[in-house]
Amino acid sequence: MPNSDWTTIVGLEIHAELLTESKMFSACPVVDSVTAPPNTAVDPVSMGLPGTLPVINKRALEMAMMVGLALNCEIPPINQFARKSYFYPDLPKGYQISQYDRPLCVNGYVDIDLSDGTTQRIRIRRAHLEEDTGKSMHTMDGSLIDLNRAGVPLLEIVTEPDIHSAEAAEAYARKLRTILQYLGVNDGDMSKGIMRIEPNISVRHKDDTDYRTRTEVKNLNSIRSLYRSIEYETTRQIKAWENGEGVRQATMGWDEAKQRTVVQRYKESAEEYRYFPEPDLPIVEVSREWVAEIRAGLPELPDAKRDRFMNDLGLSRYDASVLVADQSIAHYFDAALAEGANAKSLANWLIGQLFGLLNSNNIEREAIDSIKITPQQFAGLVKLVDGGTINKATGVTVLGEMFETGDDAQQIVDAKGLAQISDTGAVDAAIAQMIAENSAWVDEYLSGKDKLFGPMMGKVMGILKGQGNPGVVKELLAKALEAKRK
Repeated sequence: MPNSDWTTIVGLEIHAELLTESKMFSACPVVDSVTAPPNTAVDPVSMGLPGTLPVINKRALEMAMMVGLALNCEIPPINQFARKSYFYPDLPKGYQISQYDRPLCVNGYVDIDLSDGTTQRIRIRRAHLEEDTGKSMHTMDGSLIDLNRAGVPLLEIVTEPDIHSAEAAEAYARKLRTILQYLGVNDGDMSKGIMRIEPNISVRHKDDTDYRTRTEVKNLNSIRSLYRSIEYETTRQIKAWENGEGVRQATMGWDEAKQRTVVQRYKESAEEYRYFPEPDLPIVEVSREWVAEIRAGLPELPDAKRDRFMNDLGLSRYDASVLVADQSIAHYFDAALAEGANAKSLANWLIGQLFGLLNSNNIEREAIDSIKITPQQFAGLVKLVDGGTINKATGVTVLGEMFETGDDAQQIVDAKGLAQISDTGAVDAAIAQMIAENSAWVDEYLSGKDKLFGPMMGKVMGILKGQGNPGVVKELLAKALEAKRK
């Protein structure tokens, strides 16, 4: 925080499109709203034509309940859709069907890990279903409207104002995105608007007894922008309060080029939306049996997978948390583990070496499935190192070539003669050469400068072109030096 007298207060609204085959209130198919030709997935309902009637998508309800249960929410026995007066050019009927006082999921929570090693619980106020709007595209000649996205099932997940830093907001958003991916209800591709984040931001002085005025930053399409907008808006609000200007409740946009928030409009209240029960849809009764059926079908979620990695495989909490943070990484690790490689070695090589290659090649971790090294090949490399066929340094070299070519580790080792040298005769010969070439070091070592052992071992490894077995080299070098004392 810029000033220890102030605390950041953030509540997040995250909008996630659900991966159903059809739209929320009609049989119209859901398509990729970025790649599909404009206005090719529309029907009378999504176009808001007079006389059309909505029908609730049962699969969307079930997916939303899956999310609610994964977020430790209660699923009330009764929920109801409402009309929200919400004029936009890309919302043809002039209102949005959403949920208001009877949402599908309430009173949940998510636990997040922070960089200082602590865990924080973020409470979930509600998660409710609604329909997405279309998209407007503005050009120099006018505005164009694409209604492919209109009517797509949209789940809005709302936290309590429990978040007190940009770091915590980022951790929560990443955790939620991971949960949605594990459930298979959203692929987390924020670049396509499939998941959008809206932080409600205010600040609180140490002497305050209530919340101050907040602003809402709309439609952020990256977690990086979420972090930066909270940092900027917090600083701006503190300065405004300290300068006596105050803060007006407003909807803000994030200017990526200027890295700042800008006012879009001054905020409406809930009353201005004129919510009332949707007359064309029935109240939805959710039986406890239905909830139990949905719960029984939930997959292994990130926290459960993390705990399994810790308890069954002996991984540290940090390593296990990193491995489950992206579903594709967890799948990659599980597939490599199935090949019989050691779990801790796999984790170390994956987090250390393979992540390093991904970073240096500007590949996101979640895109690990796109690289040339299969989990089976990766496990093969780790087993070669653990089995003593090659040492770690050679393993790093081999991994780099695997990354470029997609060849198996054993194939590369055989083709280039990279197998580790454990033959005592070859190692003794290299040690003898090192002693002959570095007699001054040997004398200093024998006189008490033990720290020279490492450099001398490095010289031996150099003579062996990095292929010496470190354990064998260390043992035989120590014996050879001790023999010199006598």
